[in-house]
Amino acid sequence: MQTVTILCVGKLKESYWREAAAEYQKRLGAFCKVGVVEVEEARIPSNPSQAQIDAALVAEGERLLAKIPGDSLAAALCIEGKEQTSEELARWLGKAAVDGKSNIVFLIGGSFGLSPQVKQRADCRISMSRMTFPHQLARVMLLEQIYRGYQIQNGGKYHK
Repeated sequence: MQTVTILCVGKLKESYWREAAAEYQKRLGAFCKVGVVEVEEARIPSNPSQAQIDAALVAEGERLLAKIPGDSLAAALCIEGKEQTSEELARWLGKAAVDGKSNIVFLIGGSFGLSPQVKQRADCRISMSRMTFPHQLARVMLLEQIYRGYQIQNGGKYHK
């Protein structure tokens, strides 16, 4: 059974995000071991300079990198990543299993994204859309898409 970890910057503050994420985590239990690991968001002023943003990204990136198990297949969620259909994500998850990759980590940055170091460490980059979403919503969307991917792999009706 694969282990899927959502490694992300910051906490889900609103109860509706937490409830939605918990629902998909519960559903995913039938297909994989799933966990969410949150690292602390860097504190920056409300109108940060580019240098302050860059420093925050580096600090958050170091926290993320420290939590990635060495044998993991890591996917960074970022705007310059490749957009995928649900079926493509399902195939990617399936190929990882066939290739013996039992630990999969999805990386979600904070408000300003992911550091270049985290993107470099990732085995692939995935874009949820060309649109911009709050990172709290991205976490819920990702959990839903992973669940949909396993449903597709197993011939379930959920994805139709």
